[in-house]
Amino acid sequence: MAKPISIEVWNPSGKYRVVSTKSMPGTRWINLLTAQDCRVEICTEKKTILSVEDILALIGDRCDGVIGQLTEDWGEVLFSALKRAGGTAFSNMAVGYNNVDVSAANKYGVAVGNTPGVLTETTAELAAALSLAAARRIVEADQFMRAGLYDGWLPHLFVGNLLKGQTVGVIGAGRIGSAYARMMIEGFKMNLIYYDLYQATRLEKFVTAYGQFLKANGEQPVTWKRAATMVDVLREADVISLHPILDKTTYHLINKDSLAIMKKEAILVNASRGPVIDEAALVEHLKANPMFRVGLDVFEDEPFMKPGLAEQKNAVIVPHIASASKWTREGMATLAALNVLGKIKGYPIWSDPNRVDVFLDEKSPPPSACPSIVNAKHLGLTTSKL
Repeated sequence: MAKPISIEVWNPSGKYRVVSTKSMPGTRWINLLTAQDCRVEICTEKKTILSVEDILALIGDRCDGVIGQLTEDWGEVLFSALKRAGGTAFSNMAVGYNNVDVSAANKYGVAVGNTPGVLTETTAELAAALSLAAARRIVEADQFMRAGLYDGWLPHLFVGNLLKGQTVGVIGAGRIGSAYARMMIEGFKMNLIYYDLYQATRLEKFVTAYGQFLKANGEQPVTWKRAATMVDVLREADVISLHPILDKTTYHLINKDSLAIMKKEAILVNASRGPVIDEAALVEHLKANPMFRVGLDVFEDEPFMKPGLAEQKNAVIVPHIASASKWTREGMATLAALNVLGKIKGYPIWSDPNRVDVFLDEKSPPPSACPSIVNAKHLGLTTSKL
């Protein structure tokens, strides 16, 4: 017999049973579900990551939908159990869904939701923060002060890199990559080199216009360049931020060979997906090149780091917090809940999952639509005309 799982229940008499595997920020997502006759059960187990067995116990014999987390293993076992319990919807509280076997969800007719459109600026801000922290050695200096080692100003004390006038490289100039580029260009007057399979026309127009503005005001204009290959970015950029999707073509995109191409004092930032970097190779590169710095929000084997990474003073490491602003996390919870609610209610799919402000406006009710269902086409779900 499965071990009982501790839960918090909202609207006990609700017609539809919706389970959340974690407590999520804010209460709007709960209110939206309970207002539509849902009984909401929130897992309160003091575990960072729930096991498959834990989630099976939560699903139980009757469950209409589940809101889950990217740390959970959603595959054949869980989707078959959800189907048996009468469930039709699962949503990650995340834009990514590498933890989800979508083919298994398709097999059992379960809609898989995610939460794009709400993380762009927040993630870009964190990448910019990592860039600045690594360039100016903020973490090293903070630890130095806390250890009581500061005796007074010295000419060589924690000398870092000036960003103004340097070149920022972006690999993957989609929404987040472009937002990051704009922050670095407008904030620090950096030049841009980027690599993407698709031309970032809006980003190019922004840099051109900003360069003209600077020139008109007697300042050195910024420039942009679309690189023919990723190698050009690695070779030319002083700061490189990674924003690709994770698939077989981008796994270990940054490895021993690509690290060797970069400048000895370059800064590498990753707030995308951990396996984009060969972390073991990165550790060796950091050891051999003390002036090379990294800022990492994600890791290859989360929640673990490769041996030696934590000891490197030239690494700024944070625990996957790119989306951790109050507005964004509450928005993610809302979108995940509305994905599940929409499928339960038979709503159509929102036409553009990256334009979700209308779902996040607390002053008006959200549209009768699912914000983002990644397997909608396979399941034959209709698209909203709203």
